[in-house]
Amino acid sequence: MLLNQKKLCDRFSPYFASLQSMIARTTTATPWGLDARPVDVEIDVRNGLPQMQIVGLPDAAVRESRERVRAAIKNCGFKLPPRAVTINLAPADLRKEGNHLDLAIALALICAFGQLQPEVLQSRLLCGELGLDGTVRPIRGALAISDLGAQLEMGEVLLPTANARQAAALGSVPVIPIASLAEAVDHLTGRRPIPPATAVEAAAPDPNPEIDLSEVQGQAVARRALEIAAAGGHNLLFIGPPGSGKTMLARRLPGLLPPLSHVESIAVTKIHSFATAQASDHLLTTRPFRSPHPGVSTAALIGGGSLPRPGEISLAHTGVLFLDELPEFRRDALEALRQPLEEGQVTISRARGTATFPARVCVVAAMNPCLCGHHGDKRVECRCTPQMIERYRQRISGPLLDRIDLHIEVPAVTLAELKGPPGESSASVAQRVAQARAIQHRRFGSDCPTPINAAMTSKDLKRHCQLDPKAQILLDQAFEKLGLSARSLTRILKVARTLADLAKQETLGSAQIAEAIHYRALDRRLL
Repeated sequence: MLLNQKKLCDRFSPYFASLQSMIARTTTATPWGLDARPVDVEIDVRNGLPQMQIVGLPDAAVRESRERVRAAIKNCGFKLPPRAVTINLAPADLRKEGNHLDLAIALALICAFGQLQPEVLQSRLLCGELGLDGTVRPIRGALAISDLGAQLEMGEVLLPTANARQAAALGSVPVIPIASLAEAVDHLTGRRPIPPATAVEAAAPDPNPEIDLSEVQGQAVARRALEIAAAGGHNLLFIGPPGSGKTMLARRLPGLLPPLSHVESIAVTKIHSFATAQASDHLLTTRPFRSPHPGVSTAALIGGGSLPRPGEISLAHTGVLFLDELPEFRRDALEALRQPLEEGQVTISRARGTATFPARVCVVAAMNPCLCGHHGDKRVECRCTPQMIERYRQRISGPLLDRIDLHIEVPAVTLAELKGPPGESSASVAQRVAQARAIQHRRFGSDCPTPINAAMTSKDLKRHCQLDPKAQILLDQAFEKLGLSARSLTRILKVARTLADLAKQETLGSAQIAEAIHYRALDRRLL
């Protein structure tokens, strides 16, 4: 009896061997906030009803990758026998979202079917979206994925060609540009090795931009306010009738700011790479300027979503966020700006975790003085009643106005000013701004993440905002007569500190305090 069982086992052993599972493993990543989280891809192939199942909390885009991967593998000339395939994405409690996993799944499948050796997938991070013809398309967050590869001590990171040179700017891990699935296999097998991508040296910003401050005629006070805002990183509100040049002034602020440092350039590029799968081969070198529509939602302005993504305020990080027609924005969206303006970052909490986005911006807002826009305009008579004017201004809360350092009246430009000589150029003003910024860098030290006056803490104010006796008396009188809040008082001190830096003075005098108070138009109730 035992002899017959042994013969039976020997006879069917090849069949039993064919039923054994074949398993392949590789590593990829999924985005979360401004970071990438590692994902292990495990492929189990066995005999059974032909099907492909993905487990491990995949979203709709990841589930649909089955069809993309299947078509890409066949169209690149690889075999995909009819088997039962289970694709596990670990860890199982992390939701997998986006198009990043296609390349890793396809290569693991090719390995599971014996067309690629398992060891070539080790110590490599693979990310990319596949087209049906096997081409590898751009993805979001390439810089974060490259950084993750360095943290995991990977030997290589395989990324789409459109993202590779930008990701290589970190210089922490070799980044291999992959144009197609067939190219990836040839590189892994050693038939046609692909050299690592090299970072492109960023071009210097144009010293003579097309948008220049010299094009602004008149508006001496507003031009001075722009210089102060650029020098100290202060928030700014323009109040004036239509056609007075508020938007024109705001668009010239980025040209006054210092060039991005390498660290800032990486931070800005990293944020923008999560916002769009851009096909760029270099780091961003110009200060961002974002001008959202007044109908923008809170999530679009601040950031959010089930998979948290940066909003307009984070996309403007280190640059300018321009809010034109400020009272027309949704009240909940404006109130959501209060915490980012105070802390310089946005924290979005979800059940699956918390994402933090940087939001150190210079906010420039513009508004009309009333509903019709002509209150105080000598050219056109205002049609608004005092009650209408009050309701219009009440659309902006006091706590939000407290967070705006400079309130500037922008009157209508006269004909004589329009015919006058051009004003000072952006390059000349930017030179003074750079000198003031250098003073602040020396004051706060190289270890300070935001060495600008607008980001000073209470301790910094006590240490660096010493007033002479006349200035102290003037500030005390203003606090009592104007009914300033404690936050308004700190804003005045910060602006005065910037004015002193522009004048290359260490102590704050009465001239700086008086000018800073003058720039609080809404607190002075002059409108």
